[in-house]
Amino acid sequence: MNKRYRAHAALLGTTLIFGMHYSIAKSMMPGVFTPEQLIFLRLLAGAVLFWFFERLFVREKTERRDILKFALCGVLGFSLNQALFYEGLNLTNPVDASIIHLVNPIIVLIFAHLIIREEITTAKTVGILLGASGALVLILYSGTISFRGQYALGNLLVLLNTVFYALYLVLIKPLTAKYHTATILKWVSIFGFLFILPFTFRQALDIRFNTLTPAGWAGLAYIILLNTFVAYLLINFALQQLTPGVIGYYSYLQPVIATLLTVSAGQGTITLPKIVAALLIFAGIWIINRRKAIKG
Repeated sequence: MNKRYRAHAALLGTTLIFGMHYSIAKSMMPGVFTPEQLIFLRLLAGAVLFWFFERLFVREKTERRDILKFALCGVLGFSLNQALFYEGLNLTNPVDASIIHLVNPIIVLIFAHLIIREEITTAKTVGILLGASGALVLILYSGTISFRGQYALGNLLVLLNTVFYALYLVLIKPLTAKYHTATILKWVSIFGFLFILPFTFRQALDIRFNTLTPAGWAGLAYIILLNTFVAYLLINFALQQLTPGVIGYYSYLQPVIATLLTVSAGQGTITLPKIVAALLIFAGIWIINRRKAIKG
């Protein structure tokens, strides 16, 4: 399997992890942890894991002039991105958050064009529109949307989370050509944690681990080990071979994977709208990954 195929396989794995994260994170807030506590634990554990990983397997030197770039990516991709997501998800619901994240590939494509001059081709545009249509059909068919009361603020925070994550994908791309994935993630996770520490430390002191149930421990392990450590490793590996626009597109697969998991668990059925939605998304993947579409 060549590197490009491995990059796509990494994105599929990441999409599976992220697709399950909505429900797991929502189930833990605010009953098990407050958003600030969950953010603190996730970023602290991520910084420790990535630091040890880099020291054990890489030990790569970094140029002083790149430290500011690492810091900016850490603030955007770790602290602001994750903090806004948890704060927003705590106020809204997984359905709304999934719908808002449909704009992520479009925002990524715009930022990539403006910042790193990634070409916006007709094929990319068609592929993104097909994927957005399919994902929207799937999500709308699966539930209702509410924008009343606290949901409005929650949805706004999730939208900002999407914007900052898109910026992270674009700004981190040039660094992936220069440094090992472990080196990048060590620095961005450390800077991300340091930035968020003053805003989460006080609530972190109130965490009571002795009250956690087995389900609570399992959810926390999933968020730290899979959704943070493994997922970010896979994303940064994929960025070495693919453009940010292609990376962003894979968010359209999250509702497809969530639907397949529901069906396999006997909690849902395959219906015509679901089939049409999946076909639209996979058609978009085929179009956007053609050689002509991924140029630039």
